[in-house]
Amino acid sequence: MSKRVTLLATAVVLAGLSSGAHAENFFQAVFGGGWGGVQEGRSVAVATASPYDQNVVRREIGPTRTVVADPTGERPGTITVDTKNRYLYLTMSNGSAIRYDVGVGREGFQWQGDAHIGRKAVWPGWTPPAAMLKRRPDLPRHMNGGIDNPLGARAMYLYGSKGDLMYRIHGSNEPDTIGQAVSSGCIRMLNDDVVDLYNRVGVGTRVKVVL
Repeated sequence: MSKRVTLLATAVVLAGLSSGAHAENFFQAVFGGGWGGVQEGRSVAVATASPYDQNVVRREIGPTRTVVADPTGERPGTITVDTKNRYLYLTMSNGSAIRYDVGVGREGFQWQGDAHIGRKAVWPGWTPPAAMLKRRPDLPRHMNGGIDNPLGARAMYLYGSKGDLMYRIHGSNEPDTIGQAVSSGCIRMLNDDVVDLYNRVGVGTRVKVVL
């Protein structure tokens, strides 16, 4: 490839990213599949790019996701959270599932039941619920999205028949808590993993949490 063509291609890519194009689509086009190379499962629209996403790509801890034989028996497209073993499974159509390591609720904050994803957000803001503020009055009343936000790179908001359950599947700025029981009931993932899951599921996806 000539130097002129190479420079032209680089300019096109940079122009696309600066104009709000989907940076994640760019990485998929270059490297193939999801960011971690897991190409099976249901594909969905890719999230709008954010300047913070470069911090996901330059990760200090690699993704945990892997394809395994599905142990859940659920329908394809279902998310199952195994809080005992601290895994999240996304069931696929061929008898397999994508498994991710997660952090779960600490003692006294465990829960189980059926839910669905009612909303999705890229680098979401965080407003601690009233019960949490009562326990922790030192917390901010609201925090804008970003690399210091405890919800991390993506959030999927869990809803039940009566509305928002106030639990999220979300990224984390504390990667050492993945695999631990430390949250107030939310399901934590590495930022790299939550971006991958976010891109595979849509609003309405069924979520089953088991103890």
